[in-house]
Amino acid sequence: MAKKSRKNRYDKNEQNVHSMFESRQWHPLDDEIDKQRDKKYVKNVKPRSEGQKTLMDAIKNYNLAMAIGPAGTGKTYLAITSAVEALEAGEVDRIILARPAMEAGESLGYLPGDMHEKMAPYLRPLYDALGDRMGGKKVRQLIEDGTIEIAPIGFMRGRTLNNAFVVIDEAQNCTYAQIKMIVSRLGWNSTMVVTGDPDQSDLLEGLSGLADISNRLGALSGVAVVRLSADDIVRHPLVSEMLGVL
Repeated sequence: MAKKSRKNRYDKNEQNVHSMFESRQWHPLDDEIDKQRDKKYVKNVKPRSEGQKTLMDAIKNYNLAMAIGPAGTGKTYLAITSAVEALEAGEVDRIILARPAMEAGESLGYLPGDMHEKMAPYLRPLYDALGDRMGGKKVRQLIEDGTIEIAPIGFMRGRTLNNAFVVIDEAQNCTYAQIKMIVSRLGWNSTMVVTGDPDQSDLLEGLSGLADISNRLGALSGVAVVRLSADDIVRHPLVSEMLGVL
């Protein structure tokens, strides 16, 4: 009798485990950011250099701002910080984050899963920044209900982005035509921030359109082009030194 009772408990537990795995769908946030979703997250972000202050002011005062500068200057983080603040203040209805998928000699086709699963490694820096600002649990909820949309650049074609805060990250890996397409998506009551470092493009030489676009748009009174320098790098001090000689 005891042996049968133990067998019934084992079968029941095994069924519960299988049910749990079948009902749970994979999500890009099912990693460290999700495991630490209850930890205290950053609420107030202040500029740590004059360049960062200029960028934050530009994002507040212009509908289109371009953050051009080397790695480690906080371009993406400050852009996402401003997006989160605008969403929480009710200034926009949604956040749209877009990034080119650079394959670095590999093909997206070899990765398992659907489009979202294939894109997750390329979009991970955006998940990290959002989780740091809002907490993983809230980020996941907002992604699932569509308030936050994270997608590759190609998914922006043909759209008009109204009532949104749009961040285009790693724009140095976009061609001139791609950046032209994406900035022309700007709609009513929207803010767009384009970030990138023209010196770190993964495209073939001459294909990146970021430098040319930023020079052309910098002449417009309604566009802010903020050029950050090595003095604005907030990572390890060695990063600034390395970039100066590489």
